[in-house]
Amino acid sequence: MTSYTNDRIDGGARPADAGRGDVSLDPIKLLWVGGMFGVGTIGSAMTISKSAVTLFVVSTLITLCLGHSLGMHRRLIHRSYRCPRWMEYLFVHFGTLVGLAGPFGMLKTHDTRDWAQRQRRCHPYFSHASPWYQDVYWQLFCGIRLEQPPELRIEPEIADDPIYVAMEKTWMLQQLPWALLFYALGGWSWLCWGIASRVSVSIFGHWLIGYFAHRHGGGSWHVEGAAVQGRNVRWSALLTMGESWHNNHHAFPGSAKLGLEPGQWDPGWWVLRLLERMGLVTDMVLPDSLPARAELRHVQQQPESPLVQELC
Repeated sequence: MTSYTNDRIDGGARPADAGRGDVSLDPIKLLWVGGMFGVGTIGSAMTISKSAVTLFVVSTLITLCLGHSLGMHRRLIHRSYRCPRWMEYLFVHFGTLVGLAGPFGMLKTHDTRDWAQRQRRCHPYFSHASPWYQDVYWQLFCGIRLEQPPELRIEPEIADDPIYVAMEKTWMLQQLPWALLFYALGGWSWLCWGIASRVSVSIFGHWLIGYFAHRHGGGSWHVEGAAVQGRNVRWSALLTMGESWHNNHHAFPGSAKLGLEPGQWDPGWWVLRLLERMGLVTDMVLPDSLPARAELRHVQQQPESPLVQELC
């Protein structure tokens, strides 16, 4: 099992450098995200209905909770709990439906970003240090090419899995069966709201929370020597299924529980506990079962910044 270590990151012959690189427009991202935003905005406005909005809410909650939080993040990336293989595949599929990337793409993006943020300095692309309007353009429509990138190694258990290989090759096309089903059941309204609006809101929300979680918010933990500290974004805990307790996550990335203090609501953890009672989830990792980190220290609770400080 891997947790928050450098298992997949290795500088190779030359030391990798997280600070130097070029950010450029990614045509595939532009077409994918731009297309979803266009249909999600215009198409959904023209076809709004109560049933379509209900579909949007339900499908967004399922893909964000079971897919992005429990499937992609807490299971595939951090291996913070065990579950049947069929359930892992299902949850990761739901995570792919969020519309950010396939399983390998998510591993690469996540691990490279985490590696960069742990260095003493890193590019603003990784730290979200640019003004919000530049950062949203970079994150949604661009990619970065480091001059001296780290070497990415995905565990053979994942890299050689035929299901994950197929998911990676078809991650955009995996929306199609659901699109056909929604269209058959609810016409253009369900198609626009159940696919385009859901993906658009999920992608934009992922950027928004990531931006605040590295710029504004409080926290009780500090990682010495790291260029970027995680921040807890209290106002979005329910919307993100607990993923916005990012200061906690930087401190204990291998933990299946992200809301660690009283009052820190963590819907993803609630679902895991329910699945545990059903016998589907075992061996959940908690902070006290993780190896001690010499660079981690507890600090006085940092005050939270105003919600719209940067956006105003």
